[in-house]
Amino acid sequence: MSDPVRKVWREDGRYAFEAYHFLFSSLDEAVRLTGRGDEEGSKRHVSGNELLDGMRRHASSLYGPMAARVWRSWGIQETVDWGRIVFLLVDAQLLNRQEEDSLEDFEDGFDFDEAFVDAYRPDLPPEGEPLGGDA
Repeated sequence: MSDPVRKVWREDGRYAFEAYHFLFSSLDEAVRLTGRGDEEGSKRHVSGNELLDGMRRHASSLYGPMAARVWRSWGIQETVDWGRIVFLLVDAQLLNRQEEDSLEDFEDGFDFDEAFVDAYRPDLPPEGEPLGGDA
């Protein structure tokens, strides 16, 4: 098997492969949100909370109020599940960690329904403008 992420996914089996892909795309978003996008090496490192914030924002952008349902379909039931994936990838040497990083950083990050469903605000045009552009 040539893809090391796929190998980790198959060996663990708790989460859908899409969760791993989403984590990596969210990691890029988290680094950008923290202003470390131009940094290199360990200076790009984000904490568990920063990663969760990037994941929440990325999921909201991609899936809107359905994000919680999408995550749950991948086997992600709470934010600590993201930490479990992160540390699987750390153990496989596919992600780096700082000494102070721990799985506990991902515990009680946020409630999915509050973050995605309750907080959802559709991006509507100003009142009086037609929906869908030119009419």
